Amino acid sequence: MAAAVYTLPELPYDYSALAPVISPEIIELHHDKHHAAYVKGANDTLEQLAEARDKETWGSINGLEKGLAFHLSGHILHSIYWQNMTGPKDGGGEPLAVDGVGDLADAITESFGSFSGFKAQLTKAAATTQGSGWGVLAYEPLSGRLVVDHQGNVGQGSAPLLVFDAWEHAFYLQYKNQKVDFIDAMWAVVNWQDVAQRYASAKERGDSLLLRP
Repeated sequence: MAAAVYTLPELPYDYSALAPVISPEIIELHHDKHHAAYVKGANDTLEQLAEARDKETWGSINGLEKGLAFHLSGHILHSIYWQNMTGPKDGGGEPLAVDGVGDLADAITESFGSFSGFKAQLTKAAATTQGSGWGVLAYEPLSGRLVVDHQGNVGQGSAPLLVFDAWEHAFYLQYKNQKVDFIDAMWAVVNWQDVAQRYASAKERGDSLLLRP
């Protein structure tokens, strides 16, 4: 078996760090089981694609490509999700210039009119995903603006900055079927320093991923 291409990242905090917003039991199960399954799925699919190339057996190519996109997207978004959060004593609130995240705060106001407008839009997008999915704040390089995405359909070239996991495994043990309560509670653990760093990095890259005439 070839060496794994993708590996499960370690959590930047212990299982209890986000309590009471997210229980230690959920963090352990979510990271160690669900995220790990995405990593394994991506690596297994890469091996299956390599086998298909070697044997020139392309009957399952459509399913394999879709599977790789699913598992790899889950791995990447989960990896951002863990970093996007911090303990309730340090996280939450609103990004402010006094906290060194003024550029992010200005971009949110420019793109959504106000922080409250942005918060309401992302909350609704995450809470109304069809069955399971994601709510994402992303930097869209063509316009240089911030956009809200849900269902994981992040636009080509857009960089995810803030990720809300709206899959049932992220909240059901604690919040039951009250997804909106979980999304509302998530705002108390947002790590705006991490989000601001991601914004600065995405803005610096600009539209370098896009073709120019």
